[in-house]
Amino acid sequence: MNNFQEKANLIWNIADLLRGDYKPREYVDAILPMTVFRRLDQAVEDNRQAVWDDHKRYRGELKNLDGFLQRKYGRVYNTSPYNWHKLMEAPDDLAQNLVTYLNGFSPDVQDIVEKFDFRRQISRLQAARLIYPILDEFNKVDLHPDRVKNREMGLIFENLIRRFSEQYNETAGEHFTPREVIRLMVHLLFAEQQQRLADPSVILKIYDPACGTGGMLTEAKSHLENELREQAPQIWLFGQELNPQAYAVAKSDMLLKGEDPERIVYGNSFSEDGYSERDKYRFEIMMSNPPFGVSWKKVQWVIKREHETMGEYGRFGAGLPRINDGALLFLQHMLHKMDDDQAGSRIAIIFNGSPLFTGDAGSGESEIRRWIIENDWLETIVALPDQLFYNTGINTYIWILTNRKDGRRKGKIQLINAVDFYVKMRKSLGDKRQEISDEQIEEITAIFQAFSDGEYSRIYENRFFGYRKVRVERPLRLNFQTSPERIALLEEQSGFQNLAKSRRKDPDVKAREEAEGREQQERIRLMLTDMPDTLYKSRPTFVKGLRQVAKEQGVALKSPLLKAILAALSERDETAEICYKKDKQSEGIEPDTTLRDHENVPLSEDDYPDSSPDDSYLDERIPLTETVRAYFEREVLPYVPDAFIDLNFTDHKDGRVGRIGYEINFNRYFYKYQPPRDLDVIQTEIKTLETEIMQLLAAVTT
Repeated sequence: MNNFQEKANLIWNIADLLRGDYKPREYVDAILPMTVFRRLDQAVEDNRQAVWDDHKRYRGELKNLDGFLQRKYGRVYNTSPYNWHKLMEAPDDLAQNLVTYLNGFSPDVQDIVEKFDFRRQISRLQAARLIYPILDEFNKVDLHPDRVKNREMGLIFENLIRRFSEQYNETAGEHFTPREVIRLMVHLLFAEQQQRLADPSVILKIYDPACGTGGMLTEAKSHLENELREQAPQIWLFGQELNPQAYAVAKSDMLLKGEDPERIVYGNSFSEDGYSERDKYRFEIMMSNPPFGVSWKKVQWVIKREHETMGEYGRFGAGLPRINDGALLFLQHMLHKMDDDQAGSRIAIIFNGSPLFTGDAGSGESEIRRWIIENDWLETIVALPDQLFYNTGINTYIWILTNRKDGRRKGKIQLINAVDFYVKMRKSLGDKRQEISDEQIEEITAIFQAFSDGEYSRIYENRFFGYRKVRVERPLRLNFQTSPERIALLEEQSGFQNLAKSRRKDPDVKAREEAEGREQQERIRLMLTDMPDTLYKSRPTFVKGLRQVAKEQGVALKSPLLKAILAALSERDETAEICYKKDKQSEGIEPDTTLRDHENVPLSEDDYPDSSPDDSYLDERIPLTETVRAYFEREVLPYVPDAFIDLNFTDHKDGRVGRIGYEINFNRYFYKYQPPRDLDVIQTEIKTLETEIMQLLAAVTT
């Protein structure tokens, strides 16, 4: 393990051979596949001759020769007459022989070759005369599985991918997660699962829908096996990855570890769900670090179709987040694959801050949070330190979810503030400047298990994070006047402008109608100009007078025209009468949209869906809860006496006034008040700065 950095440096230096013939962002296309093939070549050394002999002996006799070889030698073998050293013995035929060598690998490795798209690189490397020097340099790098363990090889891959990604600012962190973060996730997932883990007969299926190079899966299994040793359950790994190079690395890693490579599926988890048979593929453990803030526009039609046609029976029934961030889609996808047996499932997923609070009540994000919390699946959220990941310095969070909460956790959510649990790294790796030590992982896990309020932990009931968003309106109050300034504004109203427009295609008819419209506009101008410029503070009174004058002058005040005139001649006036729609009941008040506001009323016990409230207090006509009514009377009316609640702004699920939303404002719950500095200290500092400024000015002027 100590020399993984040395080996990574050796391979990284080989990339210098590509300088000039390849752009820096293209180095990965040649070097990463060669690294994998070098390891595979060394992995088949021991049985190479036996495979050649069997292939030569049974070729043409066995219909399924590959099946025979796989049963006898495993899923990694090569039937070509070449190996790494023999390729170099014929420098003039390297390109052709290298293709033959790659074609000789077993079917599982062929998939890896295809995803790397390496055959296309061979002619390019040959044209630049680079194949031989690259092979020669790789001879100096020992990657034999017996001498370079799988975990060390995983670190080498991650180191290379990070470096290559930094060459062109790609998000290397999309491919892998820091190992200590994975260990923390494993600790949180299994801290209270001792009985489940102590049974070697149990089959534990671990799934990652965005598995990258497979590091999270393999690290989780390695950690469990090292911790539990002979008591470890059987662990099967499942994953899916969209990036072809990351998928190829993950599959090659699984092959050499003796895992079933067919459990790593290529494709987009949303549009090409590799484990779509829900009854067949349910997972006890799910872990993922989906990419932050990545758009799902490319698969928008697939996701929307499933959301609209399958609803709650599909993966995305709870809601759809905004198009530029698909993080919560990954979580819905994972929740859909929870096991319904007695043990249930546990999920650990890494998010940035956006899924905690992005989206107002009724939005896709809020509806997803509502679905999760009201189903009592969210167990814990851990706030991690910043500068922890390779490709971003932002704060991140681990969400722990389960459909089988422990009794003391039911109906509650634990928040753990671990932002100060880190140690500085001696050398930065990209944006990663901090890491969590093993001791700190144990301390965070202990806080999780204690499940109590403290400096770093808060326990809240589920409904604490919910609120009912109520729309508060104020009456529209307008005055009206036929002053020259307001009459001039009539020219800007579309209802007035349209009088002189015609949609007729016949030029003569069109011209005639437009001329008639202009004449009508002029009659309206004259009519308004002749009216007294009295200031009216009652809309009905003004409209009555306007209609009377229009009737006398033969002007037809159709609805669009009347609206245009009223809009031009009116101004908002707090002293004017209230404008009503049709009647003077409270529901008939016309709101002033410029004064519209919203209030977030915390959910009461009666608001929460698990309770069975007494609905006798509800309004006879519209379900306005007593909680909202009391809040409005206490917090709004004393300050805005004419305000009223929009009774048509209701929740789509319970039908009551106000839309329910959920958000988790993490920083608010752990806020520590910092008293301001003493005034005398601040004044002293100001005087000192003033003196320094005057001295500097004096030096400039002399």
